[in-house]
Amino acid sequence: MSKVKEAVEVEVPLHTAYNQWTQFEEFPNFMEGVEEVRQLDDRHNHWTTKIGGVRREFDTEIVDQLPDERITWRTTSGETQQKGTVRFQRVDDTHTRVELVMDVEPTGAAEKAADMTGTIDRRIKGDMHRFKDYIEQRGSETGGWRGRIKPGPS
Repeated sequence: MSKVKEAVEVEVPLHTAYNQWTQFEEFPNFMEGVEEVRQLDDRHNHWTTKIGGVRREFDTEIVDQLPDERITWRTTSGETQQKGTVRFQRVDDTHTRVELVMDVEPTGAAEKAADMTGTIDRRIKGDMHRFKDYIEQRGSETGGWRGRIKPGPS
């Protein structure tokens, strides 16, 4: 399993950065290789990705979500195995630090090759910088969900 960690400072208030990240169906606007994210309910999303010509579909579950602080998820089905947390930290009234830590288990020859060459790491880090550009250019969020999802027993 590969660990990827990237942080960006975005020039928007904390609540704006957090609210935008809760708009999962907007992810294809800044995540390379993500074709579609369908939000099934408050906790579950269905993803369609195409990376290196390989299309994958998988489901994720949000296991912990605390407004303006963090969102933690894991995959629940499909060939893609990952888990991660994105954290939000107020820098000042108009700046927020957004930190993503992800564990990705490459499956299949294409993903394993992409992992070995650092492509997965570069892509995820690029996604964070594209998120920064996306939210700063907009200046406001496209929506927001402020609910709390508490981790259940493991």
